[in-house]
Amino acid sequence: MSTKSQNGVTTIKQNEIVIPDLTIKDLLSAIPSHCFKRSALRSSLYIAWDCVVIGGIYKAASFLDTFITPEQLALPHPALYPVARVSLWAMYGFWTGLFATGLWVVAHECGHQAFSESKFINNSVGWVLHSALGVPYHSWRITHAKHHASTAHMTQDQVFVPKTRSQLGLPGFDPTKEDIHGSSVNDEVMKELREALGDSPIGATLGAASYLLAGWPAYLIRNASGQKRYPKGTNHFNPSATMFAPHQHGAIVLSDVGILLWLAGVAGSIYTFGFSTVFRLYLVPYLWVNHWLVLITFLQHTDPLVPHYRAPEFTFPRGALATLDRNLLGDCGSLMGWIGAHATHGISETHVLHHVSSKIPHYNAWEAAAALRKRLEQAGIVLQGAPGGWSEVYRVFKECKFVEDEGNVVFYKNSLGLAASRPKFVDGNASDSGVEIDKL
Repeated sequence: MSTKSQNGVTTIKQNEIVIPDLTIKDLLSAIPSHCFKRSALRSSLYIAWDCVVIGGIYKAASFLDTFITPEQLALPHPALYPVARVSLWAMYGFWTGLFATGLWVVAHECGHQAFSESKFINNSVGWVLHSALGVPYHSWRITHAKHHASTAHMTQDQVFVPKTRSQLGLPGFDPTKEDIHGSSVNDEVMKELREALGDSPIGATLGAASYLLAGWPAYLIRNASGQKRYPKGTNHFNPSATMFAPHQHGAIVLSDVGILLWLAGVAGSIYTFGFSTVFRLYLVPYLWVNHWLVLITFLQHTDPLVPHYRAPEFTFPRGALATLDRNLLGDCGSLMGWIGAHATHGISETHVLHHVSSKIPHYNAWEAAAALRKRLEQAGIVLQGAPGGWSEVYRVFKECKFVEDEGNVVFYKNSLGLAASRPKFVDGNASDSGVEIDKL
């Protein structure tokens, strides 16, 4: 994205993002048929493997902890022994949280009925795994299914819904001073937007950090970053919440029972073993799981390259393709990229495929995703984002501030009112409510 300033107006060269005109049949036909097969046994082996790795991490940390004593290890100052011990268990928390995110991914697949051919097995395993990780299984399964049905829909999607200019209370759009697509903005508007939104590195860092630490429970408890049309107080624990249908009441109650049992288990463990032990062994990895969940999903659905749609231009295939594949931890090198993908079962690396067909299990997703990418490339569509990590969260958090109140295909604008991307339709049948669109 190049920038040019002249006569008090800043103009940028934007990425032209192809708006898909593919059918779901076209997308699914590109995927080998055997990729759709689900196996309870094979899926269960991944649960076992995740647990073995987590157990191994615990054993290794416990073993190394025995050497952090003056008798076993000579350190230059006594204060360094507790520092070394905290560092060791901090590493335990990081790695355990990463592989426990893999368990979270398997539970998530249960909600999509991708774990096995049996709905009873799927829901039973999913309820146990998600409850053990503090997630209301059925409640989130239901809203997550709505997210898949309406991904990137401005009024129907359930999470990571962009805020509009008016929702943020920003100065109204002025066509004499700025382009609706965000390709040019004059200095006066840029100054107004910058002052209203803020764009300091410290603010962006703190905002991104709070998002990663508290974003997941905030979404469950008070619909933070969720659908804006839901009334205040909407949450995942109320069986009568707007997001749930009356016939789903029992499933929501069962989810709440799982959370109550989880809380009782945590409280009982603290009473028995002490808070410090439970914090070190379980709560720190639990916080890391929440962190990875928000980081992964935020980067999958938020980027200057990702379009969002209003009803006239939304279709299921367009929504399914309004996401990005990213290599988790790939910004830390190829080895960390491999570990990140392995530990989280490729949920970040094969996410576009997951939205096209959520019933494909993760162990078949790699082959299916490769086949789907070939078909998308034929249509001029490349949905590969930058590697997923903290630096990318920071960049996206700075670049994705708001979308316009008008237009049926919208892209994020930054705090200056500039957008890195604009829509490009591949035929002459699409419109954008009178807004000029580039056509091939």
